[in-house]
Amino acid sequence: MCSTFSFTGISNKNWTSKDIGQLGLPTGAIINCADNSGARNLYILAVKGSGSRLNRLPAASLGDMVMATVKKGKPELRKKVMPAIVVRQAKAWRRKDGVYLYFEDNAGVIANPKGEMKGSAVTGPVGKECADLWPRIASNSGVVV
Repeated sequence: MCSTFSFTGISNKNWTSKDIGQLGLPTGAIINCADNSGARNLYILAVKGSGSRLNRLPAASLGDMVMATVKKGKPELRKKVMPAIVVRQAKAWRRKDGVYLYFEDNAGVIANPKGEMKGSAVTGPVGKECADLWPRIASNSGVVV
């Protein structure tokens, strides 16, 4: 007997960057800060919009908004919880055209809840999946891969 899988009712789901399939940054990960806001490292505390499963750590991927704190950087940025957006991940993911892609580091930028960056420029490349979701980041980045 052949089993089939149906996707009924999925049209109502709000698609996020989790659809790239590879969640490479669990909570507790320390990533580089890729903007010129004065922060150096970001510590991921929580992932916005992540589902839940017993004993599974919420994890982020390219383009996800996370709640983060600054571990190294300007003193006025440290010891505060602020939104950040993941722009690069070292874990490989598959695009629809079949190519596998990964960056050499994990990085994010500090933003406000609307997705507007705190800094004015992004250092290094930004993933296309992130640039499609967050146009303000795409306009401030030099290279979109």
